[in-house]
Amino acid sequence: MTVQVPETLRYKGEALSFYDYPLQPYLESGQCAVKFQAPSTALHRGYVGTWSIEHARLYLTKLEGHVGEFANTVEVGLEVLFPDSPDGVFARWFSGQICCPMGELLNYGRGGFTSVYESDLFIQIEQGVVVSERVVMNGEAAPPIALRAKPDKDSKSDFLSQFRKKPD
Repeated sequence: MTVQVPETLRYKGEALSFYDYPLQPYLESGQCAVKFQAPSTALHRGYVGTWSIEHARLYLTKLEGHVGEFANTVEVGLEVLFPDSPDGVFARWFSGQICCPMGELLNYGRGGFTSVYESDLFIQIEQGVVVSERVVMNGEAAPPIALRAKPDKDSKSDFLSQFRKKPD
């Protein structure tokens, strides 16, 4: 499975990625006639949203969507869904949890969806309003390996000596 393009959340001065889709309930509500199309296997949902949390409220601030036929999609923006709010819209339709992985990658999972990072930020939202958040620590990344600029002459000889046949 191809790793999907994540959504982006701007929160407390940081740009975080996440794989939850807060726009889906709106798209499935019947209030929207737009049908997004996948421009590639990396974007099955046909759009990428940029979100922000300001004053404990979730906003959709940017949308890069694709409509049309698979081979001939056209890119559209937020105005296709919300013509009266081209600069952003309060996401009152969304209730659920957003999980943002943070820190270094500890374990790559299938398609990226099950990957484990140093920590996860869970934000619980009810009708577009943040009601709680918590951080779960998953572990620590291994320290970076120090690389030598130039190997010693002796280190090569020591390494090779491990494989030489020893006299009986």
